[in-house]
Amino acid sequence: MPRSRDSKLARSPLPYHYPEERLFGDLSEDALKTLASISIPATYPKGAVLFVEGEAPRGLFVISSGRAKLSTSSPEGKKIILRLAERGQVVGLAGTISGKPYAVTAESLEEIQANFIPRQPFLQFLREHGEAALRVAQLLGEVVHATYDDVRTLGLSRSAEEKLATFLLSWMDQHGPKRGEARVSLTLTHEEIAEMIGATRETVTRLLTDFRKRQLIQVEGSNLVIQNRAGLEGLIRSQRPAG
Repeated sequence: MPRSRDSKLARSPLPYHYPEERLFGDLSEDALKTLASISIPATYPKGAVLFVEGEAPRGLFVISSGRAKLSTSSPEGKKIILRLAERGQVVGLAGTISGKPYAVTAESLEEIQANFIPRQPFLQFLREHGEAALRVAQLLGEVVHATYDDVRTLGLSRSAEEKLATFLLSWMDQHGPKRGEARVSLTLTHEEIAEMIGATRETVTRLLTDFRKRQLIQVEGSNLVIQNRAGLEGLIRSQRPAG
């Protein structure tokens, strides 16, 4: 059974439904039955730690609902959130496959439901089901490319202002409506946003206030409204080197 620090597991008689659009959606019926037999469903409260950076890999988690943050910390205690994992996404996959310690810490941002799959049964499952092994390889490749994009964004951004503008636009594109009003739920704290863009909480608070004064954005409770998308995009373009 997966151990979760600061959490009480709520067991279900059947594994949570695997979202079709993600890792295991295209598997055969027999493969899905086998996968269900080695999965352990559980509910984790907000703030539960699924695993810790440097910990020996016990297995992976497939999130069925809710969100978790994946972060890494320096010896001095500085933390960076590398990405958020949402419904249908997998956390702990790289360590489970390689056998190397988890490279990040995974913590729930809200109550989540997830299927935990222990490492050895999962590896045996991959040996027996080639289509699943291929999909895992594809997913690991996608993670690598996403990491390159994130590093490129942070590495080429000249200022916290550009990083924040990039983050807000990316958040809107990923989580906002496909058309119509540019409004999206943003439940992250200023501290969490800062950890995602490599800035301080004070800097994020100051910049958000500045963006509101310039009527680039509006914050209504937990909702973010992009009032001037072109203006935010201009902050990004204006700070890129010419040529």
